[in-house]
Amino acid sequence: MAEETATTLRDGTLAPAGQALPHGSFTKRPVGVILLCLVLSAAAIAATVSNLAVQLPSALWLQSLVAPDIEDMRQVLVHYAFLPRLAVSLLCGAALGLAGTVLQQVLRNPLASPETVGVSAGAYLALALATLLAPSLLAFGREWAALAGAFIAIAGVFVLSWHRGLSPLSVVLAGLVVSLYAGAIGAALVVLRHEWLASLFIWGAGSLGQQGWTTTLWLLPRIGAAALAIGLMVRPLTLLGLDDEGARSLGVPLGVYRFAGLGAAVALTAFVVAAVGVVGFVGLAAASLARIGGARRLSQRLVMAPLIGAALLWAADQAVQMATGPQGDLLPTGAITALLGAPLLLWLLPRLALGLEIPALTTERLPRTGRPGLVLAALGLSLLLLLGLALLCGPGPHGWTVAVGDQLQPLLSWRWPRVSAAFAAGAMLALAGLMMQRLTGNPMASPEVLGISAGAALGMMVALFSLSDAGRPVQTAAATVGAFAALLVSLAIGRRAAYAPERLLLAGVALTALFDALILVLTATGDPRAMLLLNWLTGSTYGVDANAALLTGAIAIVLLILAPLFMRWLDVLPLGPSAVQALGMDVAKTRLLVLLMVAALTAASTLIVGPLTFIGLMAPHLARRLGLARAWPQAAGAVLAGALIMVAADWIGRTAIFPRQIPAGLVATLIGGPVLMWLLRRR
Repeated sequence: MAEETATTLRDGTLAPAGQALPHGSFTKRPVGVILLCLVLSAAAIAATVSNLAVQLPSALWLQSLVAPDIEDMRQVLVHYAFLPRLAVSLLCGAALGLAGTVLQQVLRNPLASPETVGVSAGAYLALALATLLAPSLLAFGREWAALAGAFIAIAGVFVLSWHRGLSPLSVVLAGLVVSLYAGAIGAALVVLRHEWLASLFIWGAGSLGQQGWTTTLWLLPRIGAAALAIGLMVRPLTLLGLDDEGARSLGVPLGVYRFAGLGAAVALTAFVVAAVGVVGFVGLAAASLARIGGARRLSQRLVMAPLIGAALLWAADQAVQMATGPQGDLLPTGAITALLGAPLLLWLLPRLALGLEIPALTTERLPRTGRPGLVLAALGLSLLLLLGLALLCGPGPHGWTVAVGDQLQPLLSWRWPRVSAAFAAGAMLALAGLMMQRLTGNPMASPEVLGISAGAALGMMVALFSLSDAGRPVQTAAATVGAFAALLVSLAIGRRAAYAPERLLLAGVALTALFDALILVLTATGDPRAMLLLNWLTGSTYGVDANAALLTGAIAIVLLILAPLFMRWLDVLPLGPSAVQALGMDVAKTRLLVLLMVAALTAASTLIVGPLTFIGLMAPHLARRLGLARAWPQAAGAVLAGALIMVAADWIGRTAIFPRQIPAGLVATLIGGPVLMWLLRRR
């Protein structure tokens, strides 16, 4: 591993390994992180007292804890529901904070956490698969299924990033891909087996409701054993922060301690997922806030991060109970932690220096064709053949048929709106991804990764819930505003680091977690409008009618006609502001216009295929792999590739398990995930 670790300086920022620290920098107490713990704990205590007072007079609190009167239902509820839930929130928060800190230390990556390296998603998917396919396995303990899924996920991340020396950027990119892919499979299972897995939808978001002390007693020895193992490895884990040669010179067996540290962190995450589901963002927020708050030594972070995680989840869960009632469990606490942690991390993120950040521009050598016209013609021909296949071929009551003549006429009214909408959405999302990658000089920028698609989805949902008659034009406008706002926040945070990939990715993770949490809170309310959005969130096209298809197609045509106006800028923007200014271009105005175009493209496409696809990230890479280097040929190739993938996804989704259907956005993710993993493995 070639990357060097980072050390926290006096002001809370991070310095690369090897850089001299100010005298006495290791003797100061982490005042900032202690104050943060005190503030979170004070808020949690106040909310706890308020919730407890609603249920029981203060004179009976001690009795309900020690020896509840079983004839008094209030004391029974406090003893067997309220107090176990409080204990579980503390245990799970501390476990996730500890897991995030260990992952960051072992991987020498300030972005590592159970969420960003795919551990939480892998554990949850394994539990969903076991529940659906082999429920008898759960009789041996849910933790075994969760552990298996978590270790498979982290193994996948290692396979994808090992050739890059497990560098911070490669690990997080691989983790994002694994998380999104596992999430897509999980969403597909929920859609296809809703009657069996519907209860997992809320539980999977981190539901802490309890009906006794069983979960607490189950978690306590497991988390304690993992924490004890980590405590016994403090010194070797500290030495793992050195470069490999320095650690070996001190006699540290790197492989053994890396595996042991990862095993303990993965086990902590799997235990939490098995007990309460996926509690989002706590691991990343707690570890990052401890580091930013001034906990310099690993021993300090191993203490302060669990305290922050416990206080954060405690406060979030008490806030949920204040909103829904002490015995209510309408809102998943895991979603609320993202509402609390994501804004806090976004606010503190400019203070986080990631050490030796990878430059935004890539120097990767890729093929370059001398005949881009032939490549584009081949893509166009493939797309035409696929369009014919999607419109003419499909299964029916008597098997597969090729519809022609009179037989085709009634089928076209059902097929062409979906095919047209998938075509338009794929083309727009691909162009948005290309423009973002060239705007930032970051080959891994895309609407999905940087939270732009989630922002568009949130804008649309806010319009749907706040307006009595929100038609598609209103939804499109609201989604555009949401996408543009998310894009501005992400780029504003990354501006200080010259749009370095790590900074943009961490901002994107925080924004996506925040928006996904808000969306999940809305869908968890039980409102009929919210429940109908589940299929849309997974990228369904079977609700598209002729009017919606025509409107989406018209928007796509207008935006694609405007696209050539941006090509000269997109050739120059990756070279940096100085090159843009040398050509007499206004940098701020140029970037603003590109951002507006990206927001409009993302909003219009997200309304059709939902926020869960790889098209914006994958299509520009496919075009570049085909040798299309300059902006205009690469844009045309990305548009054709994006449209081809989405049309294929829609056709596969409506024919693979006929008469049932799989949402096109999920199929695109399931198809695109392996392709993107291959691209990451080749990078």
